[in-house]
Amino acid sequence: MNKRKSILQRSSSIVGKACFLLAVLCVVVFYFKVEELGMQHVISASFLASAFFLVSVGIVLTVIGNTDIPSFKVEAVSISHKDKSEDNT
Repeated sequence: MNKRKSILQRSSSIVGKACFLLAVLCVVVFYFKVEELGMQHVISASFLASAFFLVSVGIVLTVIGNTDIPSFKVEAVSISHKDKSEDNT
């Protein structure tokens, strides 16, 4: 069953993939800052923390974007479509 995704699911999937790309960018910048400033500098730690956060957000948003969420629309039920078990009582 391949249902059409809502605009929010599609956008969360796109933002999730963007978070993964930004996390890779943070790791690359971290690599160059470590060579320049050293591992004990605050900026180096902040790039690692940002990469961890972006990967976590990317995982969550990608899962939300790929999940098959059911429709919660309430449909009107006519009386002629009653359950057969109700007529037997």
